[in-house]
Amino acid sequence: MTDHTGRAGLEKDELYAVAQEFEQARHAIVGSYTTTSLPDLVTASRHLAALTGLVKDLSDEVLFRATDNDPGLDFGPVIAAYTSASTPAGRAVNNYTEAFEQLGFLRRYAEAPATANLRDARQAAFNVVQDRLDLTVDSLQETFVTLRHAADRIDGTPPRVLAALSRSAYPANSIYRVPAKLPATEPIRLAYMPVSRHAR
Repeated sequence: MTDHTGRAGLEKDELYAVAQEFEQARHAIVGSYTTTSLPDLVTASRHLAALTGLVKDLSDEVLFRATDNDPGLDFGPVIAAYTSASTPAGRAVNNYTEAFEQLGFLRRYAEAPATANLRDARQAAFNVVQDRLDLTVDSLQETFVTLRHAADRIDGTPPRVLAALSRSAYPANSIYRVPAKLPATEPIRLAYMPVSRHAR
């Protein structure tokens, strides 16, 4: 059987790393606007590209593990972490996309003659962008926390130790599978067990 000792640690590290990427994206967006200013379209385009890339990374992480047929590993807890994070991550992209649309509107009419209706429309667009950016930041924070908490919960008990545990003591959040026990064809002996005279 392949020795998988340490694989849980690698999976935890990967979850932490992906979580940190979402936190960095959140930090970048937070720094791009204030209560009186909005990000320009160049900055917003880069942010949106980064966000969609992060969501793709989540699906790639799931795909990599969903196609791994190693009988000694159960990627269920890891896959669940990435798929759970995809929900708030998707909301972040959706909210940023709506803000992006309004930024395009503001750019389109930036030099148009000011009228009462246009002023109202610009203010409404500004408010929508502010609101959607705030929601994006909140969703990215939720994604970060989801991934971090999932990583914290993954059990790193070595496979050999797990094999010695009873079924009731086996952690549900382990990525290791205990190999199925083969039916005994003869009495299981201890380190030393004398053969019965009647068996000779």
